[in-house]
Amino acid sequence: MSTTIDVLDAAGAKTGTVDLPEDVFGAKVNIPLIHQVVVAQLAARRQGTHKTKTRGEVSGGGKKPYRQKGTGRARQGSTRAPQFAGGGTVHGPQPRDYSQRTPKKMKAAALRGALSDRASGGRVYIVDGLVTGETPKTKAAIEALRTITKARSVLVVVDADDELTWLSLRNAPEVHLLDAGQLNTYDVLCYDDLVFTREAYDQVVARLGNGGKEDA
Repeated sequence: MSTTIDVLDAAGAKTGTVDLPEDVFGAKVNIPLIHQVVVAQLAARRQGTHKTKTRGEVSGGGKKPYRQKGTGRARQGSTRAPQFAGGGTVHGPQPRDYSQRTPKKMKAAALRGALSDRASGGRVYIVDGLVTGETPKTKAAIEALRTITKARSVLVVVDADDELTWLSLRNAPEVHLLDAGQLNTYDVLCYDDLVFTREAYDQVVARLGNGGKEDA
């Protein structure tokens, strides 16, 4: 059974209703799957450029520090051995790729679960627009957003061509902007409420609904 929510305008007035499709906003919330996808997403962000030098890469140390026998000390062949200050590092970090392979169907299922969790808590909103006119207005956009939701942090999903909303909200610290094609599990979970423009909502439903590309 689908859930019906109101579509609001910039003043917070109802302009229509939308039935949230059950296959996108009423899916099973698989927490282990969501965790796996989020870990993979964060791992892919890591640069993996960390590097320490081994004893073979540290300059100097070519000469034997002292003779082999007769000193009463342990024999040593180089001052670049790990036990010396300035020596190489044993088993230190080396450049590597942290990315994990995550199938498209797993990503889509995790995103549906995250969206369903937000929808079940009444934290999904759809708006016709946040700015009226043809000029970007940050103050007006934030006031409109606060009329819709009082959440501390808000994820706003817009159409990639919606330049008016982008310019109005891009510098608001409590707002994170994404276009519909960038919507992902991690960002849905990071923010308290989720606000879609009508165009972005239609794109997300087409992408994640039955027969969408995410299931290919």
